[in-house]
Amino acid sequence: MRKIAKTSVLAAFGLSATAAAMPVAAADDGLWSVYNDAFKGAKYIELSHVITPKLPVWIGFGTPTFAQTKSAVDVEGYSKKGDTFTFEKQGFEATSYVLPTDQLGTQLDPPAHWAPEYPGIDELPATYTLRPLVVISIEDKVAKDAGYHLQVSDIEEFEKAHGKIPEGSVVFVRSGWSKGWSDPDLAKKRPFPGVSLDALKFLHLERKILFHGHEPLDTDTTPTLEGEYWLMHNGYAQAEGVNNLDQVKETGCLVAIGFPKFQGGVGGYARYVGICPSDWKFGVSVGEVADAPLQKFDKPLKWSDEAGTRVR
Repeated sequence: MRKIAKTSVLAAFGLSATAAAMPVAAADDGLWSVYNDAFKGAKYIELSHVITPKLPVWIGFGTPTFAQTKSAVDVEGYSKKGDTFTFEKQGFEATSYVLPTDQLGTQLDPPAHWAPEYPGIDELPATYTLRPLVVISIEDKVAKDAGYHLQVSDIEEFEKAHGKIPEGSVVFVRSGWSKGWSDPDLAKKRPFPGVSLDALKFLHLERKILFHGHEPLDTDTTPTLEGEYWLMHNGYAQAEGVNNLDQVKETGCLVAIGFPKFQGGVGGYARYVGICPSDWKFGVSVGEVADAPLQKFDKPLKWSDEAGTRVR
């Protein structure tokens, strides 16, 4: 394996080698110095949508429902069966989520979504946690053709300007589709932007990326979803419903990948966070927002029947 110099990590995140000479807590600090020197001052950008009862979702799956959790049994001196847990009575609240599908919101599709001989969401390796991020924009072409799909020529044009796409990276395709996310009917609108089969093959077979991601809820608009079919039946995962790609650099950032491990899950609710250099114009750094303890709001969360969830 090629050894990467510590100074190159610092440079990538806009920091000087001076920080590397600062005292550390222990002689052998492992990766702690990488965190202190690069990641602590980096800019973190949310790339996932919030899951709500009114988000866009494919009509075949149906919409989610949120409710206040009720006591399942009598708990002596605490609650009766059917009681709603409240801050006033029990000191806490909980939420019941009826999620009709694991294809909901921002997602990570494991190949078992279409091909059960490949891994489900719980079988993806831990190495999916952190990867180089590449963002290829087709937003200008989508503005002229709402159904435009990423082509190999777009990738080649990108590489002429930004260099070769790194092996093992995650490639997100920026189309601007997610800007309409607040409309639940967005999932019904046609046409929508996608990624061509040839582009997917190029990215995986020629550039050997980890996986790609797109803003819409499907890979392409072909009758058979040929791109998604090819990916899943060849053991590749993909991201769907990604957000805020206009806030991330085309190259030089990382992506942190998180998802719950439902046993046998063939889809996954996911959270993607872009990690960009410290001098990037978007995002927040550690210490710029309250995190421990977290911020205390003037308005507490309260259940809203109208919204179907808690709001401030």
